Amino acid sequence: MSEAVPVVTKQRNLGLIFTALMMTMLLAALDQTIVSTALPTITSDLGGLNELSWVVTAYLLAATASTPIWGKLSDLYGRKLMLQSAVAIFVAASALAGLSQSMAQLIGTRALQGIGGGGLMVLVMAVIADIVSPRERGKYMGLFGAVFGVASVIGPLLGGLFTEHLSWRWVFYVNIPLGVAAFLVLGAVLHLPVHKQKHRIDWLGAVFMVTGTVMLLLVAVWGGQRYPWASAQIVGLAVGGLVAVAAFIWQELRHPEPVVPLSMFRLPVLRVASAMGFVVGFAMFGSIVYLSIFMQVVRGASPTSAGLQLLPLMLGLLITSVVSGRLITRTGRYKIFPILGSGTATVGLFMLSRCGVDTDIWFVWLSAFVLGTGLGGVMQVLVIAVQNNVEHKQLGAATSTTTFFRSIGGSFGTAVFGAVWTAQLATELSKNLPAEVAAQLNGAGQSAIASIGGISDLPGPIRDGVLLSFANSIDQTFLIAVPVMLVAFVLSFFLKEVPLKTKPSIEDELAHDAGVPVPETVD
Repeated sequence: MSEAVPVVTKQRNLGLIFTALMMTMLLAALDQTIVSTALPTITSDLGGLNELSWVVTAYLLAATASTPIWGKLSDLYGRKLMLQSAVAIFVAASALAGLSQSMAQLIGTRALQGIGGGGLMVLVMAVIADIVSPRERGKYMGLFGAVFGVASVIGPLLGGLFTEHLSWRWVFYVNIPLGVAAFLVLGAVLHLPVHKQKHRIDWLGAVFMVTGTVMLLLVAVWGGQRYPWASAQIVGLAVGGLVAVAAFIWQELRHPEPVVPLSMFRLPVLRVASAMGFVVGFAMFGSIVYLSIFMQVVRGASPTSAGLQLLPLMLGLLITSVVSGRLITRTGRYKIFPILGSGTATVGLFMLSRCGVDTDIWFVWLSAFVLGTGLGGVMQVLVIAVQNNVEHKQLGAATSTTTFFRSIGGSFGTAVFGAVWTAQLATELSKNLPAEVAAQLNGAGQSAIASIGGISDLPGPIRDGVLLSFANSIDQTFLIAVPVMLVAFVLSFFLKEVPLKTKPSIEDELAHDAGVPVPETVD
């Protein structure tokens, strides 16, 4: 049973709640964009060009593994407690990341940051589902898309400004005041039902899930790079990961309160949305991380300028997030947006794969805008579709499952594309430079191209060959993402359109607890 807390119906209080939720979403969204422009400078300071992808991968991996756990715990113990806990972990880890003195420390603190970050977005979306009906949710999701747009605009700019005029460490320190403010406002205005009954948390299932995810990701990261594909290490990780996944499924089928209720996958909408989320995350996170590198290394942009040049992508994302949300509320239909979005994103990725050292900047901007326009019509719509199809008691688990598949796709995409980029860069260096120079740069002399400053100090002809190699290898990364996104486009046609409900999810629970009817909408 639940201790029912009345639903806040006054517009003023509802506005305060959404202000708090948008502050929390800003915290998570800003972290995803502000770090990108600082990555080349971070590697210049701490070293470890080959570990660059791990700065992103460590965060994504931790966020991925923890997301279903946050969702399930919020179903059991309440959204507010879990959301504030996620904010606290995220802020503490941000402070530690800013204090990092080595790449290993930064990667470790980014993983801790990811544990908190895994709860931020999924719990915000679950709270929205608690208090706003699916039919009206599109409009509010559009507002949160605007938060993403604002974060996308100011994130790269702040990252560039901090990197150039203060220190790259401030891209993490800036989370501290934002996080403290979000924590306090959430505590003051967010009031939701709190479950008092005892629960049995499926910690064994969580361990199997985390173990399997980590081991399979390491296969993608290390295979063909650190170890040969047929080596004992890679084969062992692959077998161990599959065994852990099988054990996870077995545990979920037998536990009374599984982390991921497998019965949800009987719903066609959840199956298609999860598959689409994985594929879109794979293509999106696995390729966009290299767009800032392209701007700074190949185009010679400063960190601040690189942030500005990412604005077209963010503008496209902002426009379609808001417009699609409004249209969903007006029409009650959502299927068309993932179809158009994934198709447009496929075109955008192909356009980016055509960009090179001498490409006009307007074409780079147009390509990024097209990609952002496509992505804005996919991600939030999938969440609305899933939330509309599950019972309230599984709302957190369903929301986190959808986010989990997108995050795990991003984790695998970042790792796979990182391996592809590293291998392709070595091939391009051998192709565009004299054999002895290429051999040196691919071997003991690799530190010469581990930073932007090192590349700038190279002799003219060698520098030109290195820049051409960087451009071609990044182009190849975008090109590989094209057929991946095309799979999402095909899957979008199988997304079932179910009429959107007109009651907030929380009203169903409160009505059940009280045994009385409730109104159709929240004023």
